[in-house]
Amino acid sequence: MDSIRSAIENTIPISLFNRGLAGKIFDDVKTNGAKVVMKNNTPECVLLSPDEYIRLLDEANDAKLLAAATERMSHYDPSTLITQEDVDRELGFSSSDYENTDDVFFE
Repeated sequence: MDSIRSAIENTIPISLFNRGLAGKIFDDVKTNGAKVVMKNNTPECVLLSPDEYIRLLDEANDAKLLAAATERMSHYDPSTLITQEDVDRELGFSSSDYENTDDVFFE
């Protein structure tokens, strides 16, 4: 029963925009969350606050990064690791090349 109530409370007919109630609808979205705009009894679009939209984008991006990391870790083989010293030697770096990098943050 709650899902029916939620669906009714979170849908709005597009005709409300035609009646000049856009400002009220936008305030309601900011206060109470997303709304589904209905046109001819069919969902037409979803209204979200900018903060909610950014949160969802961040969540989707985090999920993609987690999937990529999980995929990479499934192929992890510790025997293929090389040391920083080996990388430096191969690329011709020395410890003096790193002296002014205190403010640099590596992930």
